[in-house]
Amino acid sequence: MTACIVGWAHTPFGKLEDLDIESLFGRVALAAIHDAGVEPAEVDAAFVGVFNGGFSKQDFFASLLLQTVPELRFKPTTRYENACATGSAAIHGALDFIAAKRGRIALVVGAEKMTATPGPQVGDILLSASHRRTEGEIPAGFAGVFGRIAEAYFQRHGDQSDALAAIAAKNHRNGVANPFAQMRKDLGFAFCRAESEKNPYVARPLKRTDCSLVSDGAAALVIADEETASAMAKRVRFRAAAQATDMMPIAARDIIRFEGARAAWGRALDQAGLALSDLSFVETHDCFTIAELIEYEAMGLAPEGQGARAALEGWTAKDGRLPVNPSGGLKSKGHPIGATGVSMHVMAAMQLTGQAGEMQLPKADLAGVFNMGGAAVANYCSVLERA
Repeated sequence: MTACIVGWAHTPFGKLEDLDIESLFGRVALAAIHDAGVEPAEVDAAFVGVFNGGFSKQDFFASLLLQTVPELRFKPTTRYENACATGSAAIHGALDFIAAKRGRIALVVGAEKMTATPGPQVGDILLSASHRRTEGEIPAGFAGVFGRIAEAYFQRHGDQSDALAAIAAKNHRNGVANPFAQMRKDLGFAFCRAESEKNPYVARPLKRTDCSLVSDGAAALVIADEETASAMAKRVRFRAAAQATDMMPIAARDIIRFEGARAAWGRALDQAGLALSDLSFVETHDCFTIAELIEYEAMGLAPEGQGARAALEGWTAKDGRLPVNPSGGLKSKGHPIGATGVSMHVMAAMQLTGQAGEMQLPKADLAGVFNMGGAAVANYCSVLERA
């Protein structure tokens, strides 16, 4: 790869009542440019990730970015959408732009405003990231889709409720140290494991603690070609960036294998010339705890059907063999859809440059980032290294 992350910005995630998409852009776009130490006029193009899908009456978000960065007027600015992997799709757009030598510096902004939408409507909007024709009647919306996936996994490999609770507890414990996280509370394994009034089933066998949060928020990156980045104060190199798209209907594939995720991870590691064991940590897409469990197997951390070992034996804890989601993941940090992929790369870049504060791992040289759209449909994997 020939591009580096040279600057970033990130809002808190949560219920941000006074902010719409335009305001969220305003919080991160210029901040990321200034963090990179460049002038707005030096940005050659911008890449905007917003899912929307009905969360806002405003659309056409690429042009809206110019209200925040007027220096982008007349420069190419494009909006990307690829379900929950929308932010990573925008990053790939920027990487392609730089690789094609159409410019030296690109701005990537991801944002979403979700909490102003009533709960039932949120569920219906998110269901549009699944195959409506065959899955539109599944109860509980997108959580219901992943509830079906969890049921199928349990049928083949046994009840893994303990492992799901361990994943939820780990991510909430990690999120306490993340100043951007929506829920900075260590819930503990016992709370996450037990059904209760505060932790009811949402879509069996998934409880509330198994599901990521409805969130508002934004994140931004400045990406430069390697020659330009060499003069920057900080730089995180893309050693690999891979994408694999799978069939949308869950009935069209062996849904508990996440084959698209396997393909994306395999391509990224091959491109980087690395094994999974070379990575210092991973930020992965835990939209639901069952997703993180299956992703352990898709990335090659555990054999098929044995992902629970990684959770229950502490492999993925901050002091484990491969820390997973030291940021707290989507589970704790929140999941404003268009912002998520960008946020994951910001979290990884902070670790790799030693700027993660209380989240900081003692060893952070190489990072894997996996961002997923739909039920393992749009699969993006990056390998990042401290330059």
